[in-house]
This record gives sequence, C-alpha cells and structure tokens, in this order.
Amino acid sequence: MIACLAPLVVLLNGLAAGVLFGTQLGGWPLLAALPADRYVHAHAFFATRYDPAMPLCLLGTLAGDIWLAVLAPQAGARGLFVAGAVLAAVTVLISLTKNVPVNKWVRTLDPDNLPRDFADRDPRWRWGAWNQRRSVLTILALVTNCAALALLL
Repeated sequence: MIACLAPLVVLLNGLAAGVLFGTQLGGWPLLAALPADRYVHAHAFFATRYDPAMPLCLLGTLAGDIWLAVLAPQAGARGLFVAGAVLAAVTVLISLTKNVPVNKWVRTLDPDNLPRDFADRDPRWRWGAWNQRRSVLTILALVTNCAALALLL
C-alpha cells in the first residue's frame, strides 16, 4: 500500500506546488501589474481554471500524508509525513479562508462596471500575500514528502 500511496502523494503535492510556484513566477506579477478592469478579468479567468484540480491535489496530499503517517514503518518517515500533513492542512486552511473567498468575489464582478469603491476594496495585495504563504507551505510540504519517501526506499 505504501509503495503505491507515497508516489501518488508526491505527485499530487508536486502538481499543487508547481501550480502555486507558477503563480509566483508569472500569474501574480501579471495580476499585480494590470489595471483594475483587466485584473478582474484575468483573476476570474485564472480562478476558474484551477478548480477542481487544486482542491483535489491539496486534499489528496493531506489525506495521503495522514494515511502514510499511520502506515509508515519508520519513525522518521512517519514524522515527516505528519509534517507534510500539517503543511498541507495549513495550505488548505489558507486557501479556504483567504484565497477562495477572493476568487469567488472577483468572479462576481463585471470588469466593465466595477464598484465605485473598488480601489478601496481591491483584494489583490491581500490575495497575493496569502498566495505567497500557501505557495511556500506547499513547496515545503513537497520537500518534506520527498524526504519521507527517500527514507522509505
């Protein structure tokens, strides 16, 4: 079971980390540089493209890490899988409480008819800061899961 589950967890975690790393390299700098109307259009476009893949990858990583923490025969690997699960759980928590609500709100906006107070409510800097945090956490989870997998080999 471990021989199948551990590579799957690393794959799911790697996909999530890759997407979030990609947002740090290209997606976020683009969103930050756009004027408000183009930002809303681009953010809404990106937000709809990553569902349901990102939740599946993050929740799969979390669930897999929990299972692997229970099943791993070595204490070191168990500890690393627990750490990976904690990192994945915090990433999911940030996603659900900080990034997803912004994504949903931005999708409700008409780029050609933004609210008058949009400049005051512009969420991109908060969203960007939380996205950076979850990117770092997901990458750390991947490093942790790779280390755990190496201990099992």
